Amino acid sequence: MSQTIVQELIEAGVHFGHRASRWNPKMAAYIYGRKKQIHIIDIRETVRGILRAKKYLAQVAEGGSLVLFVGTKRQATASIEREAARCGMPFISERWLGGTLTNFRTIRSRLSRLEELEEIRSSDKIDSYSKKAQSALNREFRKMYRNLNGLRNMNRLPECLVVIDPKKEKNAIREARKLGITTVALIDTDCDPDLVDLPIPGNDDGIRSIERVVHHLADAIAATRAVAEAKPDEGAVAAAAPPAASQPAETQPAAAGEPAASSDSGEGGGEVEVVDKDA
Repeated sequence: MSQTIVQELIEAGVHFGHRASRWNPKMAAYIYGRKKQIHIIDIRETVRGILRAKKYLAQVAEGGSLVLFVGTKRQATASIEREAARCGMPFISERWLGGTLTNFRTIRSRLSRLEELEEIRSSDKIDSYSKKAQSALNREFRKMYRNLNGLRNMNRLPECLVVIDPKKEKNAIREARKLGITTVALIDTDCDPDLVDLPIPGNDDGIRSIERVVHHLADAIAATRAVAEAKPDEGAVAAAAPPAASQPAETQPAAAGEPAASSDSGEGGGEVEVVDKDA
């Protein structure tokens, strides 16, 4: 499996870092070498980071907690939205609003306002406003939808953040560290790995690179949630199924003066074997 991931990451260009003049010396442990003044990231460290992150995210998803995907740079927007939606987790892909975590109550109130605006626009209430008011409501809706749409299903603080380029998302990292929220981040050679709990060294500027890394992380969450959702269904089916009646044993005709032998039919049922998915 590791060989497959290595080949996939190399083809996506995950091993390309920044120019050597822009590097952070704390990233020395993750750098394999230098070619034409471009640092080459050790792909083995990238694979280790992905496997560690997948194991942790699977544990978070198994416990029913939330994982917030954060990537506001242009190269990461599409991948973040697609993969977060696929695994059913909240995301921020346009702009990190200050206080998204530390002032979460206010963010939730703005989500209520977004739902109110959607109701107004989808009903006949919008016709009761003047054209100027309608224009203002539409402008407010577009702005709130762009910034808050990914947070609709975040009804509580997340347990983990998946961040693309913590240097750009420094406000998200700062708020997460303040609240003790675990951070998983794709870090390039110009980032500080000490600010991240689970760093994944790799190219954070390439579209394909970001797409492959986020895809692997989302796979771990989606697979764990699928297994967790299937377990109650299996239990419900086993409880609802009627017990299988055993065939009555053939009895010999009772002799005169002897009581007829009675056959008790026991309840039969097969055990359901649940295969645990590796974390």
